[in-house]
Amino acid sequence: MRKVAGLMALLATGCASMEPVYVRPDSAIPVSWPQGDAYLRQTEAELPAVTYRDIFTDPRLQTLIGQALVNNRDLLIAAANIAAAREQVRIQRAQQLPQVDASAGASGTGDSNDVSTRFDVGVGVSGFELDLFGRLRSLTDVQRNRYFATESAARATRLSLVSDIASAWLTYSADASLLKIAEDTVASAEKSVRLTRARLEGGIAPRTDLRQAQQILEAAKADAADQRTALAQDVNLLRLLVGAEIDPSLLPASIDQVAPTVKDLPAGLDSTILLRRPDVVEAEYQLRAANAQIGAARAALFPRITLTGLLGLASTSIAGLFSGGAFQWSPAGNATYSIFQGGAGRANVRLTEAQKAAAVATYQQAIQRAFREVSDALARRGTIDEQLRARQAQREAAADTYLLTEARYRNGIDSFLNSLDAQRSFYSAQRTLVLSRLEATSNLVELYRSLGGDSSLG
Repeated sequence: MRKVAGLMALLATGCASMEPVYVRPDSAIPVSWPQGDAYLRQTEAELPAVTYRDIFTDPRLQTLIGQALVNNRDLLIAAANIAAAREQVRIQRAQQLPQVDASAGASGTGDSNDVSTRFDVGVGVSGFELDLFGRLRSLTDVQRNRYFATESAARATRLSLVSDIASAWLTYSADASLLKIAEDTVASAEKSVRLTRARLEGGIAPRTDLRQAQQILEAAKADAADQRTALAQDVNLLRLLVGAEIDPSLLPASIDQVAPTVKDLPAGLDSTILLRRPDVVEAEYQLRAANAQIGAARAALFPRITLTGLLGLASTSIAGLFSGGAFQWSPAGNATYSIFQGGAGRANVRLTEAQKAAAVATYQQAIQRAFREVSDALARRGTIDEQLRARQAQREAAADTYLLTEARYRNGIDSFLNSLDAQRSFYSAQRTLVLSRLEATSNLVELYRSLGGDSSLG
């Protein structure tokens, strides 16, 4: 019994680890965001916790995002991957514990005059490796960090999904506005065609005026058909992202209606916020896994000690199983060490060290990519308001010019060609303003995505 107790004490003792001490590598993040004419002024402060509901405040968009977080197939795949990674950790951790098997049996021998029966009850420990050098512990650390990396990847998937839905919803609103502009232009052009035909029949206008008016009409009809196609395709994309049918009441009527509902992120963004981006967190956990893999490879250079044992009771009668002499034990152990592997063991260590070096570079690259994405979004954010003001002024000037030239044409002061040119310019200015508003709201979506700080998606 003392030997058994000693064995169990040995199993309970901690084991060494040969993993290198993990130190987060230099992230290569500049201390602050870029500055200059293209950028808004930023203060050095931590980003407050935000959720997608703080940024996308329209209840219809929030409803679509909520449905997608339940139904989207990419998220279902990510959830399954998380579950699989979690079980991989449990499977690997089980290798550090002894495998215990219970057995019971009875056997008989003898002839017609004498029968002898033996009863056995036992508990066996089989193939248990003493993890003296931390090989199994390091392998468990590998799987654990890969599990955390999988969770981070799933969070990145959710963040991208929310951003994609917001972008698709805003694109639908812009396409709805463009369709309305095209339909209004069709109606206006039809009036112009009727007026020009009447003037032609009255001998006031030449046939070229009618043909030019018809060109405007047919171009607007083609644009309207194109925008109806775009709206249908926008719904198809939303249906795919949400993973369910789209309630028409959740779709926006125009970009002007929804642009104010997309809010800016709080001011004061410290560049270290990028360390919270899901893809950066994933890269760091992959780096930690590579670090643990080095420990496992180092430990594999040392002998492996495996223990087996059997604790049991044996007797010639069932009643005798519980007598003092029925207890039996038989511990055993063996150590294995490969004398010659052709240098494979040390090569494996160098392999894992090279893999860690690659993981360090991948981690730093993820941060640099994140910094570039945020910097690009901030550069656009710093200039988009000025562009919107210019586009709005351009549209107002084009509208006024169109009204004046049309009135001058009807009064016989100006040519019909000037009126048509003004109509084209007004149509183009309206479309350009819609696309600029879409770009402005899409820029806020990109800032949300690139900063990756949504506390509701952790």
